Amino acid sequence: MSIHYFCRHCHAKVGMIEGKEYSTEKLGFHHLTADERQELVQYQANGDLIVKTICEDCQEALDRNPDYHQYETFIQ
Repeated sequence: MSIHYFCRHCHAKVGMIEGKEYSTEKLGFHHLTADERQELVQYQANGDLIVKTICEDCQEALDRNPDYHQYETFIQ
């Protein structure tokens, strides 16, 4: 099982964890509501996970421009 992390705004690959099975508690998914988990975590047919997160560049852009929070994608 591999876990692939992608930025939810610019879709850049942020990182990957390979080779081991992890519990939802170790990954922190138990802190998410059911709606957040459905939105941010996708289970693939091969057992991999795709996790939407935020990259440093997008976080900096949001910090500088708080009105960007209203947009799903703000980087063009």
